[in-house]
Amino acid sequence: MRAIIAVLLLFAFPVAAGALTAPAAPTVVVSEAQVQRVISDYLLQKTASLNAEVSVKKIGFSGELRLPAGRVSFEVVAPERWEGYGHVSLALLVRVDDQVKRNLNVPVEVEALAEMVVAARTLERGEVLTASDLSLARRDLAHVQGRFLKTIDEALGLRVKNAVRANLPVRGDWLERVPVIKSGQLVTIVAENEAVKITASGRAKSSGAVGDLITVQNLSSQKDIAARVVDATTVRVDF
Repeated sequence: MRAIIAVLLLFAFPVAAGALTAPAAPTVVVSEAQVQRVISDYLLQKTASLNAEVSVKKIGFSGELRLPAGRVSFEVVAPERWEGYGHVSLALLVRVDDQVKRNLNVPVEVEALAEMVVAARTLERGEVLTASDLSLARRDLAHVQGRFLKTIDEALGLRVKNAVRANLPVRGDWLERVPVIKSGQLVTIVAENEAVKITASGRAKSSGAVGDLITVQNLSSQKDIAARVVDATTVRVDF
């Protein structure tokens, strides 16, 4: 019996030592440079229509990927409303034979420089802009969330809603048209067509710039009506 046990132990130990260990599965190694190139190519494609000088400042991925052997493919997914510049985190889906093996979060930073209108000096609230108040310079689209003026003419004659520091971009939503009619002002109400023209006296119940639709009160009928501002003393009613 002891002899039999000794023989069994002799054969058991090599098995426990790994004689039946399965060989390592084949792998594919994707380098850091390959991954960064995939991200960079996506970013350049994403920003191709921006009409700006684009520079990829950061791709937050390092190291390498070890994947099962097979056909490797990549898919980059950006936040739904991301326009291609500034700081954002991208999702990188790595597939092997069309099966997702990695889902990585990759932070990136993209600079997109475009020529835009900037303040030539500090612009105070309530100022009406002239050409000398403005200049053109290259600035990062991320600083204005993509809302900027391309030409100085777009800002001329508009009023500053809030102060803008010198050299900062001037966004269109920071400006407003100058009201030519003020609330409480007496105005002439005009209603006309090809055959007839009617005028009446009225009082503005809201302020408005040329082209704005405001509320005015017909002083004869005491009725409030909607009228469009024509100039500093006249409003027109659709007739």
